Amino acid sequence: MSFSGELRESSTTTWDAAVGHRFVDELWAGTVDRAVLRRYLEQDFQFVDSFVALLGSAVANADRPAARVRLARQLGLVAGPENDYFERSLAALGGTPEPERAAPTTGFIELMDAARDAGYAEALAVLVVAEWLYLDWATRPGASTPDDRVCREWIELHRGIEFEEWVAFLRAELDRVAGDLAPTRRDQVTAMFTRAVDLELAFFDAAYDG
Repeated sequence: MSFSGELRESSTTTWDAAVGHRFVDELWAGTVDRAVLRRYLEQDFQFVDSFVALLGSAVANADRPAARVRLARQLGLVAGPENDYFERSLAALGGTPEPERAAPTTGFIELMDAARDAGYAEALAVLVVAEWLYLDWATRPGASTPDDRVCREWIELHRGIEFEEWVAFLRAELDRVAGDLAPTRRDQVTAMFTRAVDLELAFFDAAYDG
């Protein structure tokens, strides 16, 4: 099994709880309470700056030109279509771009900042969780997307062939660089991956704390 696969396997219980979360089910059904959806998107929008910085650090620290170019392309998508989605959706929901941050939000920002400063492998570990777990919950073969625009667009942003290829690239990069890591650094990467999965589940839970 690949390194990324081993990490995913070690976090199965928490990962599956996040992918099958009540919020995800309600999002797919288009029935998520508007206040819950607003809180969720307000908090998720807080990640954009740190996520862009994390991707930027991966661009700077990538050890191969092809990987650097691939990461840079995705950086443009996050700063463009995804950022635009947040602005439009928060306006439609009456949300604020600067809410009080929930504990999981603060925790994830701190983790992204730590991964950014630690190095390429650590950045990849957090990126893999952030993107792969979202691909998992946004992929429901045969299911119809909801009529609600805000719900539908959030799902569409995290699925499809291009997003699948992006996640496959991140996993392949993490698997590649992991082979050269010293045991202590490999443990650090593993700890960051596990922490990211825990925070993803806590983040979904926090949307209902209002």
